[in-house]
Amino acid sequence: MSVGLAGNTVTTTRAITTARTVRARRPRGSVKGIPLTILGIVFLAIMVFPVYWMVNTSLQATSGAATATWFPWSPTFAGYEAAFQQQGQNFVSSMIIGLGTVVLTLAIATPAAYGLARFRMRGTRVFLLVLLITQMIPAIVIANALYTLFNNVGLLNSYLGLILADSAVQVPFAVLLMRAFMESIPASLVEAALVDGANDFRAFVSIVLPISRNAIVTAALFTFLGAWGDFLIALTLTSTPAVRPITLGIYNYIGSNVTDWGPVMATSVLASLPAAVLLIVAQRYISAGALGGAVK
Repeated sequence: MSVGLAGNTVTTTRAITTARTVRARRPRGSVKGIPLTILGIVFLAIMVFPVYWMVNTSLQATSGAATATWFPWSPTFAGYEAAFQQQGQNFVSSMIIGLGTVVLTLAIATPAAYGLARFRMRGTRVFLLVLLITQMIPAIVIANALYTLFNNVGLLNSYLGLILADSAVQVPFAVLLMRAFMESIPASLVEAALVDGANDFRAFVSIVLPISRNAIVTAALFTFLGAWGDFLIALTLTSTPAVRPITLGIYNYIGSNVTDWGPVMATSVLASLPAAVLLIVAQRYISAGALGGAVK
């Protein structure tokens, strides 16, 4: 009987100890964190509301942005039909310009980033400082500087001209981003490939590029988003609707639809979809690529 009593005592002691441990591990600041959670929800609602209102207005017939109801009780897709018919060419133009800018930017920035990370050359710090300074120059200044040059060589109102101009803006950022990642790659990997008989280009293609996939995808995504959302360069270097991107198309579209914002908002929704889809698909690459060079 004494053994049973001792066993019950031990069991009770263990239960009390476990309860105290769980109580000690329970976060004491959980109640204090409720106001911060509510504040975060409020901020999130404020940021998401314009997107909701854009989608809401696009589904209402003959409505103004300020007179639309809070919910599309009788939704219609007439605005999307008008957007496809009137802005389809602009959507295709933006896709061509965005993808072309990504290809050209990566073709220039990837080997440049590897060269700056791999080889120690005199003036590298100065060159990197110049790349950083170029990020502070407003896009309209670059567009005005390129206008005279493109006019002399016949690149105005052309896909090639817009791709070159957007790439000139995006290359410095892509170089800085990928260089930070490539610097974290152990030099022994490249040296082992060189010992096995590969040259620098082969080592770059076979070793560096696969390892730098996350950084390359991140740079490609930011490059596409920058080219897709460009407005000032397109406004400066184009004057015909043949190569007009979707951002400039929306700008010109507003003037003829001041009484019916459905097509305008539908065009805005369609213009936002590629960016949203890419961000969702490439989210894990962005996290790894953006922080990959932060810790060595």
